[in-house]
Amino acid sequence: MEQTDSAGDPGEYLRRIAYLLERQHANTYRVRAFRQAAEAVGQTGPERLAALHLSGRLADLPGIGPTTAQIVGEALEGRVPGYLQELESQPVAPLSPEALRYRARLSGDCHSHSDWSDGGSSIREMAEAAAALGHSYLVLTDHSPRLTVAHGLDAARLSEQLDVVAALNEELAPFRILTGIEVDILEDGSLDQDLGLLADLDVVVASVHSKLGMEARFMTQRMLRAIESPHTDILGHCTGRKLVGRGRKPSAFDAEAVFAACAATGTAVEINSRPERRDPPAELISAAIDAGCLFSIDTDAHAPGQLEWLGFGCEQAAEVAVPPDRVVNGWTLDEVLAWAGDRAVPSPPG
Repeated sequence: MEQTDSAGDPGEYLRRIAYLLERQHANTYRVRAFRQAAEAVGQTGPERLAALHLSGRLADLPGIGPTTAQIVGEALEGRVPGYLQELESQPVAPLSPEALRYRARLSGDCHSHSDWSDGGSSIREMAEAAAALGHSYLVLTDHSPRLTVAHGLDAARLSEQLDVVAALNEELAPFRILTGIEVDILEDGSLDQDLGLLADLDVVVASVHSKLGMEARFMTQRMLRAIESPHTDILGHCTGRKLVGRGRKPSAFDAEAVFAACAATGTAVEINSRPERRDPPAELISAAIDAGCLFSIDTDAHAPGQLEWLGFGCEQAAEVAVPPDRVVNGWTLDEVLAWAGDRAVPSPPG
């Protein structure tokens, strides 16, 4: 868990609050308010900050409102803000002993997003939060260009991101950001990114995001083509279901055929830990076990606090007794890279 290192540092308190709100799946605008306030505090010298507090004018700072001003004031007075104490008293649900055993094996997370697409935080912030949780790596999988609502990355932006990741890896070693993408599976089953670039990435998650209600036989064909691509390492949130709000029905497809293809190609079936997804449902995870599939327990995190959601996926795995040695992010980093690298090499003809 991310910890506050410096008692009395208002910026650290505000960032910690933002993290805890993310963990609770709070609305993005609430989280953003605290991160923006932390930034404003960081750009203000301590003497001016103290003077504004004494004069009751902290809210004069851009990005500081009544709630964040109170938090900053409490911090400057040497007190742990009450709002932070309240959030700290609401931890994530404890894991069952069975789920804890899965969680203890996980060394990384293979599905995460940054502010390069529809995430709320920088690549660095996501990586540092993952490292603080004890991970040895985090796969960065921002969206591909077809998903315009999520500011998906075209080939030029993805290439630029690879340079950024390379520089960060030099700074953050031995922690490693693995290059990746959550690439859209288009209606014909092709992948929404330059194939040469996909071959250069460490891990590729392929997911369906559009036309989720298409007829089962066509959805099956679509998924099979994507799975059979040498670039696809993980089949992301395979039913596309949503469990909250208005909800969304799971897509219909031939699970036996899809999971047989995953097993044959070494493509991992994602167990998506997001509370509103919990995808796939238990019966499909069981079918994938019977088919001999590999699995990846991922958060699909769009913010640092959401990286703690791995426990939800571990509960899903425990419920149906997924063989632990088939969970790829329970392997060492070298094993993950070897598996994903082998997937990227097309089989010789004949």
